Amino acid sequence: MSTPDPRGLGPGAMLGILGGGQLARMMALAAADLGIRTHVFAPDADSPAFDIAARHTIGAYEDEAALASFADAVDLVTYEFENVPHATAAFLAARTPLHPGARALALTQDRLSEKSFVAGLGLAVAPFRAVDSLADLERAVAELGRPSVLKTRRFGYDGKGQVKIAPDTDLAEAYEAIGHFPAILEGFVAFSREVSVVAARNADSAFAAFDVCENEHRDHILAFTHVPARLGAATAAAAIEAARKIGEALGYIGVFAVEMFVVGEGEREEVIVNEIAPRVHNSGHWTSEGAETSQFHQHVRAVCGLPLGSTTRRGIVEMENLIGEAALRWREILAEPGAHLHLYGKRDARPGRKMGHVTRLKAER
Repeated sequence: MSTPDPRGLGPGAMLGILGGGQLARMMALAAADLGIRTHVFAPDADSPAFDIAARHTIGAYEDEAALASFADAVDLVTYEFENVPHATAAFLAARTPLHPGARALALTQDRLSEKSFVAGLGLAVAPFRAVDSLADLERAVAELGRPSVLKTRRFGYDGKGQVKIAPDTDLAEAYEAIGHFPAILEGFVAFSREVSVVAARNADSAFAAFDVCENEHRDHILAFTHVPARLGAATAAAAIEAARKIGEALGYIGVFAVEMFVVGEGEREEVIVNEIAPRVHNSGHWTSEGAETSQFHQHVRAVCGLPLGSTTRRGIVEMENLIGEAALRWREILAEPGAHLHLYGKRDARPGRKMGHVTRLKAER
């Protein structure tokens, strides 16, 4: 550990990262640019971030002895994914600074808590009901109607842990499909597009948001992000203000994303908050070349107590996720003018697996 500096951590400091996937890998690369070393803690021996980090520990998130050694070896801890066990976060937070804090983790790990929190801020969300039994589901569907969406309260991403309740859906079968886990039913939102705000906040309450981006999903996985989003100026400002309110209410430190639905058009256009991601986010990958400061550099700056960087966009940007065998197009992409390739160092290009991304920049029209 380095000697604490009231101005924030700087060159030579050791940043601990929980999780060893592609987000941790890109975070470690950004930290290295600032002279900050990283120590990655993850359970998988082939974690992509291990290739970049100065140090790594292979250990279970429940292994308190390994966690204690990890905490002693770093100046602060951050994380790349939101499903860090709450006990792990609490254990580390008692030993070293943890940014973002354990509260942001706990709240965003539970869809019911998250929706209630956002609604409590006066922000628009889809109508929702708690579901803890088949009888609850039947009542909720009677109130919210069909179509609607049944989601597990915890551990769902990329479309996992959810079932659409269509007019002909058997409710018992739907409840069985999610394993009878505690759930939430959300009313269907007739949206025109999906957008997100990726933003950062530091310990001094400074806030900086990137331009609102528009997201295109295929098979429940993000395929493309386009920036700027097709939004009215007032709607874009409202989306960023919603993110600011959320970050402030959480006392958040670091980069986070707020996914939203766009409904209506013209003067009736508005955004409805869908989910909060307490970490750097797939929809923010466009910032790697598309903004003056990437989301990964911004996160390192925020958690280490350094000044936030400029979020100015550098042009019209497209980010394409390389899913599965799409990453085998790497040679073709390298030959493409204006394309910037990022591969994550994963060995197996399995279907549905995020293998890399490419950003494409064009000058403003």
